[in-house]
Amino acid sequence: MQFRQHLVIASALFALLGATAVPAVAADENLTVNARLLASARHGDAAGVERALKEGAAVNSRNRLGESVLIIALKRGDVGMAQRMIDAGTDVNQAALNGVTPLMAAAYGGHTDMVKVLLAKGAKVDPADRLNKTAMTYAAGEGRTDIVVLLLGRGVDPNTVYHNDLTALMWAAGYGKTATVKALLEAGAKPGLKDNRGLTALDMAREQKHAETVKLLEAAAAKG
Repeated sequence: MQFRQHLVIASALFALLGATAVPAVAADENLTVNARLLASARHGDAAGVERALKEGAAVNSRNRLGESVLIIALKRGDVGMAQRMIDAGTDVNQAALNGVTPLMAAAYGGHTDMVKVLLAKGAKVDPADRLNKTAMTYAAGEGRTDIVVLLLGRGVDPNTVYHNDLTALMWAAGYGKTATVKALLEAGAKPGLKDNRGLTALDMAREQKHAETVKLLEAAAAKG
């Protein structure tokens, strides 16, 4: 399935970037301290990050993959470090070279409280990365129901059509994320929409043999 291939690629991409990120420098006169900031973030060294910030490191420093400390921390699941960088004034919309934003990283990792913080700080919900995925499609595919609800509350249309004509409902259904499917249906997601292969969310759930999700979508389809 196309949506399955995309999520597999996305998972591999997140893992690859986490494994290969190396310290580099940002466009700042004090190059050494920026490099130390990034190196500390990569190793989960909160004290090192704090020292670098106190020594004047640029809060928006990025490594060679274009990842800020905020994104590095979120990918590592280090919410404390992510919060420290937000408090320090990091740009919450600064994307890595692959287009992944902090909000996407938080949505993918299921960091609900951090998603709330990012949204409160003005994180944009609509950007797409190089895989043509958004925070919503990452959240739906991973079954991050609370985050899906937060994004819906920020104005994301439950029937937005993404790459390959996939909707958030299709992403959730294809992975058997029944609770997420339920939340999307309750928000007005249309089960009858079709992707570029002519398949509905129900077709995708059936294809992957997600019995509980199939039952829910069959009931929704019967209601029209």
